[in-house]
Amino acid sequence: MSDELASGLRELAQDAETLPAVSGAEIRLRAVRRRRRRFRWTAVTVAGACAAASLALVVALNPTGGDRGDRPSPAASPTAPPSTPSPAAPDATVDLSRRMLTVAGRELPISSGSVRYPTAGGRMMVVSKDSVKALSLFAGKYMEKVAWVIGLRAADGTTNFVGTLEGDDKAPGNYDVTTGWIGLRRADAVWLYKQLEPGAVIEIRGAATPTPTVDLSPSATEGTVLPGGAGGAATYPGRTADTPVPSVSTGPSVVAVPAG
Repeated sequence: MSDELASGLRELAQDAETLPAVSGAEIRLRAVRRRRRRFRWTAVTVAGACAAASLALVVALNPTGGDRGDRPSPAASPTAPPSTPSPAAPDATVDLSRRMLTVAGRELPISSGSVRYPTAGGRMMVVSKDSVKALSLFAGKYMEKVAWVIGLRAADGTTNFVGTLEGDDKAPGNYDVTTGWIGLRRADAVWLYKQLEPGAVIEIRGAATPTPTVDLSPSATEGTVLPGGAGGAATYPGRTADTPVPSVSTGPSVVAVPAG
């Protein structure tokens, strides 16, 4: 290449070269500013994405929408009081006013405590069964063996019995002569004895209805001579002149304790 051509090319290159419009310090400052703008843009983008995600979560948890300020908080919402479970139906019921024991759809006439010795009411559980048991009769002065006896006990400790009312088949369903326990005719007592097992519940309701005719309760007949008596000796409902009066027991009487 000739010297003239090389010199011409150098002059052309120098003429085409342009100097920077700003200094090196200004260029560095612009680069810093550019990085800061990119950082702020990135932060705004991330914040927007978080806000969008939070809004989507709120919408998902509250699909019905609406302003939460318009609805009471769960703590302020009225709550229904806890319901008390009703007791289970008893296995048998005793209606003292009707003189009737109902069990398994069958009604059995009864004779309960006299006015002087009322039968305790409420729910009682079968706790014992005895083919023969001594119970007090006739104003609580005499003990007599009663067959097919079912022992009852209430939650407060009150006890009572259901058994055969010997010697007066007319009393069950008509008038009350016991000292608080519940008397049945023999056939009914045997059937009930087989029907109820320990743990069964008997509910005793109502109050004994006074007998409208002559009071045949032990308190009324004590020391008197009823038709059929002999030799001036005292007799009792259901007993004949040939039936001896039981002797007075010196032991404690088994009497149902009225509730309350």
